[in-house]
Amino acid sequence: MSIRLRCLALAAVLAATSGLAQARQCDGVAFPEHVTVHGQTLTLNGLGIRKATWFRIKVYVGALYLAHPSADAAAILASDAPSEIVLHFLWHVTTGQLRSAWRDGFKKSAPAELPALRARIAELNGWMHGVGSGQSMTFVHLPGQGIEYLFNGVPQGSIPGGDFARAFLGIWLGPHPPGRALKAGLLGGACR
Repeated sequence: MSIRLRCLALAAVLAATSGLAQARQCDGVAFPEHVTVHGQTLTLNGLGIRKATWFRIKVYVGALYLAHPSADAAAILASDAPSEIVLHFLWHVTTGQLRSAWRDGFKKSAPAELPALRARIAELNGWMHGVGSGQSMTFVHLPGQGIEYLFNGVPQGSIPGGDFARAFLGIWLGPHPPGRALKAGLLGGACR
């Protein structure tokens, strides 16, 4: 093989693998270091695994993207900067399980605000249907607009209100997350 062909082959290998350096993995699921949301670049803050039941079944890998990475949950929840949370499912979850999880999550995240959030939680639950392994849900917080929901990258709708966005992120970053290791991972700790 000529030197020129070797150089081209090496360049091709480097180009193919350079994207891998721009991603982080958790339980075999890769997430890019940066995403662009409505023209703004967000940085991967952390990754965590949601485990459920006594058997510690791995339900999804969560990824949190922020405009300004932080390990301070209170500061993230108080911020009105754009953010994105991606849930990449590893296990099948039924419609009923998803709806129940949202109701429970909001109840723990924002109990005092539930009356004001109830109709919007119902709207979110109206978009839910069973999710299978390999599918993803993405929730984008747009300041002044609320939360935009995408299923497998396809927009499903938006729910208005900064109060809804804070309560929504509080499900994972508030005092009663679905798992301490999940919260720690999203805040930049180890993914486990």
